[in-house]
Amino acid sequence: MINKKAIPTKLLWVDLEMTGLDAQKDVILEVAVEITDMNFKTLASYEACVRQDRDVVIDRMQKNIWWKDFPINRDSFIDKLADGKDPHDVEQEIIALVEEHFENEPAILAGNSIHNDRNFIKQWWPALDLKLHYRMLDVSSLKILMQGKYGVDFEKKEVHRAFDDIQASIAELQHYLTWFGEQGQ
Repeated sequence: MINKKAIPTKLLWVDLEMTGLDAQKDVILEVAVEITDMNFKTLASYEACVRQDRDVVIDRMQKNIWWKDFPINRDSFIDKLADGKDPHDVEQEIIALVEEHFENEPAILAGNSIHNDRNFIKQWWPALDLKLHYRMLDVSSLKILMQGKYGVDFEKKEVHRAFDDIQASIAELQHYLTWFGEQGQ
């Protein structure tokens, strides 16, 4: 059993690329996972394209204006999904990773706007959701504070690929923590 009062020593960074932002209607296209210690040293990572019905993907993309400005070749991305892994297999592989690296420690989700990724996990990968702690580390919450209170900004590239987005989220959190460290000197 997971001890919910245990102090976490690791973070479960997750980023999902989806057809849109509605977990009830949209589907997961790509996932990246990175497990780090609290110094952001990578302990394990995982990436997968998730096989989805091509017609569903195209239909949902056409209903989401965001996809019109997608920064990579949308058609080649859709074609990659045909060779993707079954969604259930992806869920089981991530669960195995969480069980291996977190054991009895709570798996704290981390990332930018991680609440929306969590909504998709709850909808599409409920067995994985049961492995996660209710607390999350949302870098975008810190972004709001840093911009609004301190005028500190972090510029990141708009790649919208799961693994690149995780790396940007970790770099952003490190940027803010460095800023705080410099203020204390």
